[in-house]
Amino acid sequence: MAKRTREPVPGRYPVAGGEVELLRDLDRPDGWMIVVNGVPQSYVDLSDPTYLDFSYVQLIALVIDALPEGPLDAVHIGGGACTIPRYISAKRPGSRHIVVEPDAALVRLVREQLRLNSVPRLKVRVLDGRTAVAALADRSADLFVLDAFTGASMPVELATVEYMTEVARILRPAGTLVVNVADGKGLPFAKRLIASVRAALPHAALLAEPGILRGRRFGNVIVAASAAELPLGTLTRRAAGGLTQARCLAGDDLTRLIAGAAPIRDGDPVLSPVPPPGLFT
Repeated sequence: MAKRTREPVPGRYPVAGGEVELLRDLDRPDGWMIVVNGVPQSYVDLSDPTYLDFSYVQLIALVIDALPEGPLDAVHIGGGACTIPRYISAKRPGSRHIVVEPDAALVRLVREQLRLNSVPRLKVRVLDGRTAVAALADRSADLFVLDAFTGASMPVELATVEYMTEVARILRPAGTLVVNVADGKGLPFAKRLIASVRAALPHAALLAEPGILRGRRFGNVIVAASAAELPLGTLTRRAAGGLTQARCLAGDDLTRLIAGAAPIRDGDPVLSPVPPPGLFT
């Protein structure tokens, strides 16, 4: 007799960072959302890992889908429900993942409730993003996904030139960095982040919904970067016609956008942006 798969149990669970609420999607039988301290953090469909609910995750996937075909060696800073590793493994069988998540209780919850063990060739390291990266080998990754948040803010120590230099060391010559950052009017933090990224990886692009790009609302910006040229034509075309319609800025357009923005360096007195009250209610 086949072993029955354990069903997730909705509810509230304590984790190191506070409290996680596990919510069932009433529109999709196997859809589940993780909400951390009131902030929606991850969504997975356990029967269809290629279904992506959050707009910014769709943009991350758009960048990944534009990479050359075949399995990827990927590093993920920020674990959550491991939405992107599940997606990659479904689309690119044979891919290998190192997932870095500092909250051991959250990892345990995802493993017990959201079938993390079903994702092939995935290793989780319960460490902070700086410590974990220092231990990774040179030129060992095709893809580096930086999607780490404390609450709704990106840790500043993961946005510095020094950190991006470590990421560049880990990536293979044609490897790609993808960063998720949230920002508000004028995108001041995102611009400085992009300056930090470009100090280590010269070819960069920004993808964002027009309203966020124009500073009309707080939201997520996706940054892609590499030591090699990015597939800008593909990114621009797919961003404009995808489920989440977005603009892609690169080259001179991106340079003009971030003009005057200084890279962030370790020790700089920089505050990561905080979303306005009521954004997630």
